[in-house]
Amino acid sequence: MPGLSPVPGTRPTLDTVAPWVFVALWSTGFVGAHYAGDAGPFSFLTVRLVAAAAILAAVARARGEAWPVGRRAWADLGLAGLGVHAVYLSGVFWSIGNGLPAGLSSLIAGLHPVVTSVAARVALGERLTARQWAGVGLGFTGVAVVVGDKLSAGGAEASWPAVVAMGLSVVGMSAGTLWQRARNSAQPMLTGTAVQYLGSAAVLAVLAVTVEGWDVTVTPSFVFAEIWSVVVLSCGAVLLMNLLLARRAAARVSTLFFLTPALSAAAGAVLYGERLGWIALPGLAVSAVGVALTNRR
Repeated sequence: MPGLSPVPGTRPTLDTVAPWVFVALWSTGFVGAHYAGDAGPFSFLTVRLVAAAAILAAVARARGEAWPVGRRAWADLGLAGLGVHAVYLSGVFWSIGNGLPAGLSSLIAGLHPVVTSVAARVALGERLTARQWAGVGLGFTGVAVVVGDKLSAGGAEASWPAVVAMGLSVVGMSAGTLWQRARNSAQPMLTGTAVQYLGSAAVLAVLAVTVEGWDVTVTPSFVFAEIWSVVVLSCGAVLLMNLLLARRAAARVSTLFFLTPALSAAAGAVLYGERLGWIALPGLAVSAVGVALTNRR
């Protein structure tokens, strides 16, 4: 059955191309957030995850991919999905929707690779070389440079609940990443990810109904944001992330997130005319060097 195990003869290509494709896709997450204002964050994410699960299930059926077997497998997938999708995504959307500047949220999110690298050493026994730790430091430095430039263009005021929500999202992402690497690497890719989406959607649906009163207004912007988020992010970037986690150490995969703030800032400047300071490109270069050092064999 098609799954997350390496395919003979394809590893060099995947190892070379997949990380950069993942970064490019994940960096477009701001597109969905930019147009998602016609729905509450929990409601928007519930629709997104249910739609993505349905698409993956249909593709898996067409390919004859089996579903995970056993309650333990479903529970492990659900726990990983809860951290990566329910906690992380809802924390990001909720904090930005409640006044957290995008630049500050990017800086807090930039802590995820650092937290994951340290936690992976303790929980999974993964070890990074001195060169790779230097890469982690360079990656975070690049994020700080880019985000500092963005914050200098506007105020950085934010409510403490929004900051706490963003912090919880980082913890959720790190915990989900580690659990995915430790317990789910051998699970089938399509159906395994669909299980994660369904479990997270169930949790978010409860919040969408109780907290937001199911806040969805169907507009062209909402439809575009959902299509983009489902196809590009949930059916593209997340599948690549799970594939990479099956083949690489969690700490190495997490450092790819260092590149997303700068790439998102550059895309925002091109698509929406957002300010992009001269220091952003050097910051991106520093982050890229850090990621290359960490992921180099």
